[in-house]
Amino acid sequence: MSAAGNQAATRGSTLVIGCGNTLRGDDGVGPEIVRRLARCTLPEHVRCVDAGTSGIDALLAMRGADRVVVVDASCSGAVAGTIREIEIGPSWTAPAVGLAVHSIRWDHAVALGRSLLAGGFPRQVTAVLVEGSRFAAGDGLSPEVVEAIAAVVERLAARLSDGSTPQSLDRVSHARG
Repeated sequence: MSAAGNQAATRGSTLVIGCGNTLRGDDGVGPEIVRRLARCTLPEHVRCVDAGTSGIDALLAMRGADRVVVVDASCSGAVAGTIREIEIGPSWTAPAVGLAVHSIRWDHAVALGRSLLAGGFPRQVTAVLVEGSRFAAGDGLSPEVVEAIAAVVERLAARLSDGSTPQSLDRVSHARG
């Protein structure tokens, strides 16, 4: 696992980017997933990057990759531990409300990347989101999110190892059956 932005990905590669703040409970789900995934046996074309809370680092890391999977926490009101997958199509845009250089998230990075990276923008971008319930400073990961992390890592490792696209993941699933 390398720091985001240190090197551009290569065509034909798959990049898994973990986003989130490990000091704020369930918001640390993305970095935890890429840490665990990086310990799995994956093909050489798969790289895992912890972008932390920096959308700019996520943007720089995805340059030149063929496929990108972004893993992050969500706070939509769904049951904690719910896993969602979103295919980020060409017409997808991120909300620009209150956008400043220090508040650029991965979704803003994807929207910016389409124009800034031009031919270096990934062919496929997928977001895998895990619903959290604890986001306060100093919180640990909730039990539901810990369970969901294991499920996401297992499924992503299997799909990435057998050459399937991340879209083979269930569209919406719950860590608890």
